[in-house]
Amino acid sequence: MKKVLLSLCGALLALGFVSCGGDKAAVVKIGVFEPASGDNGAGGKQETLGVQYANSLTPTVTIGGKEYKVQLEIVDNESSNDKAVTAASELISKGVSVVLGSYGSGVSIAASDTFAAAQVPAIGITCTNPQVTLGNDHYFRICFLDPFQGTVLANLAAEKFSAKKAYCLSKLGDDYSGGLVKYFVEAFKKLGGEIVEETFPDGTSDFAAYVANAKKSRCRRILQPGFNRSCGPHHRTG
Repeated sequence: MKKVLLSLCGALLALGFVSCGGDKAAVVKIGVFEPASGDNGAGGKQETLGVQYANSLTPTVTIGGKEYKVQLEIVDNESSNDKAVTAASELISKGVSVVLGSYGSGVSIAASDTFAAAQVPAIGITCTNPQVTLGNDHYFRICFLDPFQGTVLANLAAEKFSAKKAYCLSKLGDDYSGGLVKYFVEAFKKLGGEIVEETFPDGTSDFAAYVANAKKSRCRRILQPGFNRSCGPHHRTG
């Protein structure tokens, strides 16, 4: 998966538009809109490293028969919807021609209007919420959507694991895990499955009570998606 991401990032670097004016025309600036801090800091750093590695492999791009240096402009959106606009505006002020990111759909949605107003296209690498690209022609993505992932997981649980009842656990206030569970539930119910659903608050480290609830409800399959966890339908015998 990492190799695929790096290859895709390398391809994306070639999509930048040429900066205008004097000697600066020899540089293509690409914005990296990622969290380096906050709840999604770890994931954001991974994506940033991927882009930097791709840049090391492809430091220049040829456009119209002329070679240009690819220059990355990196900002920290702090995993915060409130800070997203400031970070996006910083990239615009630096003269980027295209933006990559962000890890976390919420900040991507929050910054979308800023990129649109500046007429700067953005490309999400792993932001899976449909709202990121819905109804606009400036935000793109290279990853699967939550509705697709949720449906595939539901089909996997029902067909591969013969699940009739599933326990779904998502993090309270987390758009990613909540969205994935939402679409899994919709698809699983259409397949005739029964759902037991709970949420856990931020900072939870002991999940024994939730596992006990899953066993008590006699669910043989557990779905617990979240950042830095396997998004597959974890399962255990209830």
